[in-house]
Formats: sequence, structure tokens, C-alpha cells
Amino acid sequence: MAEPAGRTLGHEEVAALDRVIRSGMLNSVWGTEARALEREVGALYGSRHAIACASGTAALHLSVVAAAPDPGDEIITTPITDFGTVAPILAQNAVPVFADVDPTDGNVDPDAVAALIGPRTRAIMAVHLFGAPARIGELRDLADEHGLTLIEDCAQAWLTELPGGRYAGTAGHVGTLSLQQWKHITCGDGGLAITDDDELARRMRLFADKGWDRAAGRSHESLGLNYRMTELQAAVARAQLEKLPGVVESRRRTAVQLIEALRGLDAGQGARLRLPRPDGHAWWLFPLVLPGGDAPELAEHLSAAGIPARAGYLKEPLNRAPLWDRPVYGTSRYPLEGYRPAACPEAERLVGSTLLIIDWNEHYTSEHVKVIADAIASYPGNA
Repeated sequence: MAEPAGRTLGHEEVAALDRVIRSGMLNSVWGTEARALEREVGALYGSRHAIACASGTAALHLSVVAAAPDPGDEIITTPITDFGTVAPILAQNAVPVFADVDPTDGNVDPDAVAALIGPRTRAIMAVHLFGAPARIGELRDLADEHGLTLIEDCAQAWLTELPGGRYAGTAGHVGTLSLQQWKHITCGDGGLAITDDDELARRMRLFADKGWDRAAGRSHESLGLNYRMTELQAAVARAQLEKLPGVVESRRRTAVQLIEALRGLDAGQGARLRLPRPDGHAWWLFPLVLPGGDAPELAEHLSAAGIPARAGYLKEPLNRAPLWDRPVYGTSRYPLEGYRPAACPEAERLVGSTLLIIDWNEHYTSEHVKVIADAIASYPGNA
């Protein structure tokens, strides 16, 4: 098999680093690379504003700041995601409320979200899981109906396409992108928040720079942290951004080949395998759902064949994480006193028994697809 950690780093990134180091300016406040990256990402996504920052988690923190929850306000999100989605909610003294997911793809279910909206709900944070587009149109309708901020976590969803041809990240009020080591493109760590809203952009840019209004001298207008991206990160990210369309196109090509190769296994009543829908998918990972609950067994079978596969994605969905019984700040459990996440049966079943993921990257070939398809077909449950 191809190395699942395959990257497209090469001479272009080395030249970008050399350019910045020779300039003598590595800080983005006075440099040019981060601002250029913002312009390029904004143009790619058709967004008025792009704010570069230190990580995808930092971008999500900026998005929560943009939503401006009061302490104790609630933000509805999914339990199947990296903790970087949830940590910024707690960091702003807000409360994560977990909505159950669509069992076919693991993305948050808008009907489950609607049932949880209450007087303290401030925002909805959707994740486009594994690169598959969430039902973001329905979530935007809910947000508009209830006066909520809609945040799109696109860490795994570079160039994921929504119905109508827009990119994921542009249907909500704020979209966030990640440049972490294992994403479609990388600068090691880094992130961006995109928005068309001038006021939300102002809040996020201030928070990323210690609340410092640079136009007003050394004046700190509001609370903020140092989430600035360095010029080195930005230069590498710009070189990677040029490669992004090819990365996604390659992943899509081989993912569709695997879907076609497995097509017969998902047919008929009681099919043991549910294939992902390719529409708009950016294929950060290749997910399979086994309704019968034998994802752990199939993952073991594939791993034995040298295929980078694992069951569940997480050890447990985030609504079942141990941290909810532990202090948040010091010995205090604020803002979680008396808090207990609700059950999310579909998410718990996916993580526990029905979800399998195969690492995917742009270096896979048709030969790799055949190896994977043959290994899946040879699993006793599919024979």
C-alpha cells in the first residue's frame, strides 16, 4: 500500500521558506505572506474575509468568538469530531450540546439539532466529516429561523462541494479551515476562518492579535489571544494551496474507483456494506458503514492485509468522553455544573460498531484501489 501519510511537500515549499528567511521577517504583523495567503484563500472561496491563524482549533476559537456567546450559552455540535471542535466552546465559557448524527455518513442530523434549540442556544457548529458535505442548507435555515450563528468546521473538507456548486465553509456565517499535518494541505499547523460579514471578521481578527487595534497604536480594544500565523507557516501554506485542486481531484478519482469496485456489496435488502455518497466529497478519509455492526472485525481483516483501516474513528463519541465528569478550570466545573451530555444513539453505534475508515491520500493509484477492494470482498462476511 501507499504510505497513508503521503504528502505533496517538495521544492516549492523549500523555496517558499528560503524566501521568507532571506527576507529577515518571520512575523506576519509586518510580513507579507500571511496577508497574501488570506487574499488567495478568500479569492478561492469567494469570501470577503479570510483570517489566518495558528491552527484549525484556533480558527474554530475565532468562530466562537464571532458568535459572541454569553457565559453559559449553548452551542450545538456533533459528537463525532476532533476535540478541537469542542475545546473553543469551553474556552469561551459556553456549553457544548451534542446532537445526534445521520447514521449513513456521521454528519450532524438537522432534525436532531432542531429538537435541541432552546433559549440559551447561540450557535450551531457543523462538521463536514471526512470531507462529506453535511446537510448545511437545512442547518442554515434553522440558524436563520432562530437567529443563530452557523459555523462550518471544514478542517477535513477542503474544496468539499455543496449543492449549487458552492464550497463548504461559505454557506454558514463563518467557515474554518485547517492546515494541520494530516489535512489535504499542510504547513504543520495553521488555520483560516472565512466570512462575508465585516463585523464578524473584525472580532476574529482582533481576537487573533491580542485585541490589538494596530491602527490605534498600542491600544487593546478587547480580550484576545496571540493566534497569529507565522510567515513561515503562511509561505508553506501558499505553496500547498497551489497544489490543492490536484490533491482533491486525485483523491476523488481513486475514491470513486473504489466505490465502483465495491458496488455489488451494498445491493439488496440487508446489505452488509453501505458505501459513501461521492457527491461533493473531498475524501479526507474513506468511510464505510457496516449496518450489521462488524466494522471492528473488517478493520482487523484489512489491517492484516496491510491496508490502513480502523474502526470507529474515535475511542468514544465526544458526548461520552471522560472529561465531562472532571474540572474545567482549576477545581471548578464552570460552566458545566450539573451538565451531563445527552445520549446520541446513532453516533454511539457508529463509533462502537458500524463505522470503518480507510486512510486516503492523493498518491493512491488504481492498483491500490484493487488491493483494497479485493481485501474487502474477501472478508468472510462479504464473501
